[in-house]
Amino acid sequence: MLVLLFFVVLIQFFAYWVFEPLASFLEYFLEIRLLPIITLISLVFLFSAKNIEQN
Repeated sequence: MLVLLFFVVLIQFFAYWVFEPLASFLEYFLEIRLLPIITLISLVFLFSAKNIEQN
């Protein structure tokens, strides 16, 4: 049981060590630089959708 717990903690540590810098970078990049672009694209897509009932 302790060996299994050790392996789980080891896997979690390595996953944090590998993915934390990537997640931190993406959070910073998307939050500051791409938020206006993503918002503009989503608003244009939302309000330019054609009515499905029209043929």
